[in-house]
Amino acid sequence: MIKISKEKRLMTLEFEQLPPEAISLSQSQINQGIEFSNQVSNESKQWQTYLNYLSLSAFENWLYSRGNYFNINRDECTISQPALANIVPSVANIKVGEYRLCLITTGSFIEEQVDIARIVIDLPEYISHFYILVEVIEEEEKAIIQGFISYQELLERQQSINLKPNSKWTYEIPLTWFCNEPDRLLLYLHCLEPTAISLPTIPSNRVHSLELVKEQLIKILPQLQTKELWEALTWEQATLVLTNRELIHWIYNLQNQNIEETLQIGTFQQHLSDIFKLITQPAINVGRWLWDELDALAEESWNLLPNIAPQPVMRSPVEEFTVISSQLQQRGLEIPLIARGAYQNLSLAGVPLRLYAVTWHLLSESEPNSWTLLLILGTPALESLPHNLKLRVSDQTGILVEQKVNPVSGGNSYLFTRVVGNFDEKFLVSVSLGDSVEITLPTFAFDMSR
Repeated sequence: MIKISKEKRLMTLEFEQLPPEAISLSQSQINQGIEFSNQVSNESKQWQTYLNYLSLSAFENWLYSRGNYFNINRDECTISQPALANIVPSVANIKVGEYRLCLITTGSFIEEQVDIARIVIDLPEYISHFYILVEVIEEEEKAIIQGFISYQELLERQQSINLKPNSKWTYEIPLTWFCNEPDRLLLYLHCLEPTAISLPTIPSNRVHSLELVKEQLIKILPQLQTKELWEALTWEQATLVLTNRELIHWIYNLQNQNIEETLQIGTFQQHLSDIFKLITQPAINVGRWLWDELDALAEESWNLLPNIAPQPVMRSPVEEFTVISSQLQQRGLEIPLIARGAYQNLSLAGVPLRLYAVTWHLLSESEPNSWTLLLILGTPALESLPHNLKLRVSDQTGILVEQKVNPVSGGNSYLFTRVVGNFDEKFLVSVSLGDSVEITLPTFAFDMSR
């Protein structure tokens, strides 16, 4: 937990009078900064995260004090998400109207230059129209907007002197490059069209590039529990990792827990492998099933079940599913009439299997934007399943469930599990026999639009 004390402060200004343009920070904002920074475990990053949070709060105060002309949105900025704050040392992706802004925060400007992370200058996902210097004087509960520079001017100056990043992936930018009249920034935000400052486009081949190096990254990324990115990765590898939210969240979880104590190494590595499959493999849109339609990917191997309501005349595989759903109902799992499902026949090491997948939109007020996926794995004749059969479901956050046949009870006739996600979440389903035979199905997603 971060402790804000005189000993922790970077600099004291007991004898220095603050300029009149200093921005006051409220006690509530300071408390929120402490609370947010506590979500980052690394102490050095925790302190920077705290300063960054105060920087953003001060910048918002500054804009609001200038009138109601500016609509500021922090929802997508890096300081609003602990996983991004853990890995991006600046406050990038603030939206003011159509502009993207980046705050460069420091506890003091005592040097003639400022260090800016390569991430926010070289990666299109984090590049901003304007970069703004903010000095946070934490012990005085104040901040000062020191200057700004546009991306276009920064790029031109960088190229004119062939400025290169150092070994820790930061650029040392002279303070003289920045305009020291912050009010001019307000003029630009109010009058200038965002298209006047051209930003690079995000490459469309990120996923394909990840596919090419995924085996390397699966081996290297666990090192980030104890190493910095620049110590473990090349810049080209880091570019792919830093521009993928799933991998950023994986790193955050890695650095905020002790693998040895909380997870078996094999399980942890398995989840990383699953994450790459979630990222790189196409997804089956089960939302189309509610319209009694299969998308192109599902048409290759799935067959739609008819309406899941009980049928007067039962035929295989509907008959099988009706028997299974009745058993599930006895266990307290209700399948609503609006649900739709499909099945796929599988064969693992010569063992015939059948996987049912059923989906529906959750309509409760507590989960208005959620969907559920029910998975049932059995054999076509409802015989006992092999004792070493497993059904695994993963998402971006981890392995959600791993169902196994229970040999003690004399075997199972089927395995089932149910998972719930938001509309932007996907699920990866794998079926395996032992440790050597595994089938991973295309990712399941949900979109009801036609």
